[in-house]
Amino acid sequence: MTLPLSGIKVIDFTGVQSGPSCTQLMAWYGADVIKVERPGVGDVTRRQLRDIPELDALYFTMLNANKRSVELNTKTPEGEKIMEQLIRESDVLVENFHPGAMDHMGLTWERIQEINPRIIFGSIKGFDDVSRYADIKAYENVAQAAGGALSTTGFWDGPPTVSAAALGDSNTGNHLLIGLLTALLGRERTGKGQRVTISMQDSVLNLCRVKLRDQQRLEKVGYLEEYPQYPNGKFGDAVPRGGNAGGGGQPGWVLKCKGWETDPNAYVYFTIQEQNWEATAKAIGHPEWATDPKYATAEARQPHIFDIFAEIEKYLSTKTKFEAVEELRKFDIPIAPVLSMKEIAVDPDLRASGTVVEMDQKLRGKCLTVGSPIKFSDFTPDIKSAPLLGEHTEEVLGQLGYTAEQIADFRAKKVI
Repeated sequence: MTLPLSGIKVIDFTGVQSGPSCTQLMAWYGADVIKVERPGVGDVTRRQLRDIPELDALYFTMLNANKRSVELNTKTPEGEKIMEQLIRESDVLVENFHPGAMDHMGLTWERIQEINPRIIFGSIKGFDDVSRYADIKAYENVAQAAGGALSTTGFWDGPPTVSAAALGDSNTGNHLLIGLLTALLGRERTGKGQRVTISMQDSVLNLCRVKLRDQQRLEKVGYLEEYPQYPNGKFGDAVPRGGNAGGGGQPGWVLKCKGWETDPNAYVYFTIQEQNWEATAKAIGHPEWATDPKYATAEARQPHIFDIFAEIEKYLSTKTKFEAVEELRKFDIPIAPVLSMKEIAVDPDLRASGTVVEMDQKLRGKCLTVGSPIKFSDFTPDIKSAPLLGEHTEEVLGQLGYTAEQIADFRAKKVI
């Protein structure tokens, strides 16, 4: 079948993770994504954290599947001309270079508009143009720090803690995709392209909005009743780190299961849902807690919530995390095993849903990647190999109208 983004041509002028994560989704959903890379060098992630010498690293293959790669030296007159021709014939251009890089190349938004008034220009930066930090190069953890995630993650008696989730990188790429698709829909009505900008700081903050909610509550009442510090601890003037607390009004914690002494992931996340307290109390062997004034309400439970969690851990001590989930799910308790990456890699459900995909990578062979997190009723993305460096250079230049002789001349002049 024709995929939803078929016919959309995208210039992928990005590297590392935030930009490539966005354009990879577009490629999966049918767009022709042309990744423009420096001759002989390419995306830096091709060489980062290699597990097989001389082959493209998994870092690259997991972010660039289904794309075409073109080597192009845009600093040469011929390369600049080819780049402008690509812009002229494309629908979307995405970049995530350091601040000012596109302008220095002569590709300002005004110049891009002159070349193709219908193009959508997507741009990722660490900080918004008006930010006092606008000139700073941002990486994942820089964005987590500036976006509020770092200060609110970890335990109250320790330093801020980075999340393993790519809140600054892939999260920003996903946000940009929403903007690009919105702009493409807008172009259907107006015929005009537009610039879509997004900052990593803004994207992280968008996922931390409940913490900004908590900051306002804290300033009003001086405490946050769902945090472990309440009622016996002290609150400062900023939202504290809450350890493994749920943060949404339903107390939760990471609890030990059988085997935790030797298995660092023998844990479950257990949530005490207020409206399900009677069933929860029954499930963990304390049905009397449902009516005991000391436990019957969320407000009553909070002062000794860790005593309750300790009792639940006694119940869990004879059960593996999977056995615990199987038993407790029958009581409608929100619970999940703490899955290791090793367990995720072989999880049959994630394989069946297309969330974990085995793909054939050129030269490498079989390897895993994370598939589309979005599921569609009419199609399932066919995830193919990430391109080798410059694999499609001649193909793309031929489609732009260049002859074999001209392409050979470009190679001799190191344009490609």
